[in-house]
Amino acid sequence: MPVTLKKDTRDEAIQSLQQFFEHEREERLGNLGAAALLDFFLEEIGPSVYNQAVKDVQERLQVRLMELDLEVHEEEFSYWPRRGLRR
Repeated sequence: MPVTLKKDTRDEAIQSLQQFFEHEREERLGNLGAAALLDFFLEEIGPSVYNQAVKDVQERLQVRLMELDLEVHEEEFSYWPRRGLRR
């Protein structure tokens, strides 16, 4: 699954890359250059970031699923024991 960005997010990322180059490297990066660099990052590095994010979510969900039984468990046949009587 290719990593893609919405247009407004992509535009902000391009501006951020341009600002980074200007402030950190004292170089001017045009729109085409910034867009090409962003495309490279998304294609080359994006899948690694995406896969790690999926793995992190899977681990968190697994923990939550394991806790689910504790959170929603109801004791069975508890009417008589709650009244101090045996069935």
